[in-house]
Amino acid sequence: MTKRVVFTDQAPAAVGPYSQAIVSGDLVFTSGQIALDPVTGEMVGSDAVAQAEQSFKNLDAVLTAAGASRDSIIKCVVFLKDMGEFAKVNEVYARYFEGLEPPARSCVEAARLPKDALFEIEAIARLA
Repeated sequence: MTKRVVFTDQAPAAVGPYSQAIVSGDLVFTSGQIALDPVTGEMVGSDAVAQAEQSFKNLDAVLTAAGASRDSIIKCVVFLKDMGEFAKVNEVYARYFEGLEPPARSCVEAARLPKDALFEIEAIARLA
């Protein structure tokens, strides 16, 4: 099975030696998306809700570049700096999947995320 590297300038460039996403067969595996502005590379938002909103925008851009979309997401993994923000971030998550059947999801608290982010999300999706 072949794999294809996904890159778009509509999402932040990788901050390390990894790809924004990989397509393998009919599946898309995204790398974790944090709230970096794709143009400036600076963190957007000072709270978990604002960072979640930007992270979802970044995730949409990567999925689109891969040929997928949010309604084709099968599984998400959410990382939070503080699980005390779960309810607020869950509201953003629910809006993101409004009108869609939500994917499977895991959510974990992480001691530290890249660039000291408060929120990170990765996804597995099917090609549209």
